Amino acid sequence: MPKDLLESTEYKSILKKHIFDMLELLFEANEEFGVVCDTKNISFDPMLPEEIYGDFDDKIYFLLSDYSYESGEIDEESLNFEAGFGSQNFGSSVSIPLLAIKQIIYNGNPLTLNFSTFNEQTDTSSREKSMQALLSNPKNKNLLKKKKKTNSSRLR
Repeated sequence: MPKDLLESTEYKSILKKHIFDMLELLFEANEEFGVVCDTKNISFDPMLPEEIYGDFDDKIYFLLSDYSYESGEIDEESLNFEAGFGSQNFGSSVSIPLLAIKQIIYNGNPLTLNFSTFNEQTDTSSREKSMQALLSNPKNKNLLKKKKKTNSSRLR
């Protein structure tokens, strides 16, 4: 495949939906799985100590099982779960952008392969871009506040 195609917005959009759908399928089927990710794009909260984080390679494999699996959730942008690291089992919440997932592995078999490069600046969601554009106009902020009040009163 030509490199240009692998970095195109269309390809990444299709791939992101596919990654989401595969993760959703695995969670709905209550099946544990693994993911291989670009380490540089993963967020840890709290940040891991340097003696742990410094040992990671460019790519890292996470096996979501037991508590990591139970705490796992996905949204349109990321896979999130909690895990323990190192001999001290240092606890941290892990957040991985969907397009930073290079492989989804189930029973030792790759279900999904991602050959694109994740770039946080260019790979933000269109929904997020739309919201940023909407909020750039101060008048729109007031409209959103009014809408929130209306919606919250309907829930009561």
